[in-house]
This record gives sequence, C-alpha cells and structure tokens, in this order.
Amino acid sequence: MALRLAKHWCLSAIRSPLQVISFPALQLHVSGTAMRADQKDFENAVTRVKLLKKDPGNEMKLKLYALYKQATEGPCNVPKPGVFNLINKAKWDAWNALGSLPKETARQNYVDLVSSLSSSSASSSQVKPVADKEQQGSENLVVTSENGITKIMLNRPTKKNAITTQMYQEIILALKAASKDDSTITVLTGNGDYYCSGNDLSNFTDVLSGEIEEKVKSIAILLRDFVDCFIDFPKPLIAVVNGPAVGISVTLLGLFDAVYASDRATFHTPFSHLGQSPEGCSSYIFPKMMGPAKAMRVSKQIIRNMEKEKLHAVNAEEVSVLQERWLSDECINAVMNFLSKRAKL
Repeated sequence: MALRLAKHWCLSAIRSPLQVISFPALQLHVSGTAMRADQKDFENAVTRVKLLKKDPGNEMKLKLYALYKQATEGPCNVPKPGVFNLINKAKWDAWNALGSLPKETARQNYVDLVSSLSSSSASSSQVKPVADKEQQGSENLVVTSENGITKIMLNRPTKKNAITTQMYQEIILALKAASKDDSTITVLTGNGDYYCSGNDLSNFTDVLSGEIEEKVKSIAILLRDFVDCFIDFPKPLIAVVNGPAVGISVTLLGLFDAVYASDRATFHTPFSHLGQSPEGCSSYIFPKMMGPAKAMRVSKQIIRNMEKEKLHAVNAEEVSVLQERWLSDECINAVMNFLSKRAKL
C-alpha cells in the first residue's frame, strides 16, 4: 500500500506554535554590492569541496549540486525523474528550485557557500546551543528543547534515518522525557534527505540462526513498547516529514496529532513485498482514514478480525429488519407494481 504525499492530518486545536517550523530555502541570494567570483575562484571552490574534513550532510550537498549545475549549465533543462527515482528526483528538485537564477549569481553563491563550509570545517568546536536550548540524545538521535518545543530528530542521514533497535529505545526515552518537560508540543523529524526509511533490516540479520526465536520475541516486545509510547503521549505530537517516509515511520503517523509534509515527502508501506503485516495501529487507524478497500490480504484479515463481531451484529440487524420489510404491505405492493410495469413493456 503506497500513499502519495498527504499534505497533513491536523487537529483544529493545533495552531500558532507550528509557525516556528520551517524548511530552509535552497536558493541563496547575494547583495548587489558583493564581488562576483571569477572562473578561477569557482574552480578553486569545486576543489575545496572535495577536501572538506567534515561531511556537510545531504541537504547541503543538494544545495552545492544545484548551484554547481546552475553555474555551469544554467536553469534546469532535463526531464523530471520518476517518483521512485528518489535520489535523482531530489537533485532535480534542488536544481529546478533555483529557477532562472543567473549563472554568475549561482557561481558566487557556490563560492560563498563553500567558504562558509570550509570555515565551519576548520573549527573543531561545534555550534553551541543558545541559553534556553537544551540538547540531549545520542549520535543517531538529537533531542533539543527551545521556545516551548521539544524536537526529536532522527540523525542518521547516511542510512536514510533507518531505525535501529538502539534508536527504538532512545526514542522511547526521549518521548518519556518530553512528556514530563516544560515544552508545549513535541516534534519528530529527520535530518537529511529522508524523514525515515523504516526499520534497519540489520535488526533482523545480526543474529545467529539458533537465536532467531528469542531475537524476534525481544524485538516484538520492543516494538509494542515503542508504539505504546506514541499512544500514551500526553501532549500534542507533530510529525514534520522532510522527505520520503517508509514502513513504520508511515504507519505511526496516524497516532500523531498533526502531520506536515514537505514537497519532497512520499509515503510507502511495503508490507506485502517484505512478507510482513501492518504495525503502529495502522490496521485500525488507516481504514478509518482511507477506507478498508486499500488494505492488502493480511492487513484485511487483521481488520476483519477486529471488526468481525461488530460486522456480524450489523449483518444480523440488517437481515432482521429486511425480513420485516419483506412481509410489509409497502414492500409487497412496491414489488408487485414493479413487476406489473415490466410485464407491460
């Protein structure tokens, strides 16, 4: 079951606090007084990018790619890649977003951007949070709290923010902490091109064959506890989907109070392809949102099992009422009138 960019599910109670959430623009601007970079400066900047000691991240790489293409070829002039060609589509979107930006301006922007990255890379110290901003989490999960908003950011961009078992545990702890802190709302988002690519499949492969049953059991308990944290979370919970979302990162969205998606976001739940079944309460919530007709075979079985008793009761009531109607004068007369009209044709 694939979902193509649902702009947002939103509770009417969620209003102004979300206005602080925004996505940085790809286009850079240079004032009219700025010096224009010549071709030699541009070539030097291209070389300096390759010498950066610190990976600038996928979002910055897209900016560099777009500015380079704009500076060397001008406005985007190639067909848009297909929706499932995610990497090339992201590159195309970044380049196309620059519109008719002149080559000279793009070249200057590229040089300036590389200069800023080089300066940042040369500094060994990281950017420190402001006084009212607290940072927690780990290498793969960054948790910040500022201006009444706790932000939980998946920080594994080189792996498309795939969730490991350790990250499951860290997110549980982050949600429990956020439920008790002074923030008003909590936001979950991803760093880089992807919001989240779902489970890291190494969760299921880094185990000896004799330990499979025990491993699967422990993962199942962890998953249940993980989803329970979203179900029980007491504050407004917001998802800011900055890019493609896959698997459990999609199925969980029904448990959020609001979902905001960028124009790069896509939604994909490949249960059948991976021989799995729904999770994150999606077998219950998604049919209510989209209708049960979109469910796959195993998903539909779960849905029907949950609703079976209710469906049987409804069916019995419908048949009982129909039985009474079939014996009523109104129904008999209506049927006779219909048959007599057909006989005259």
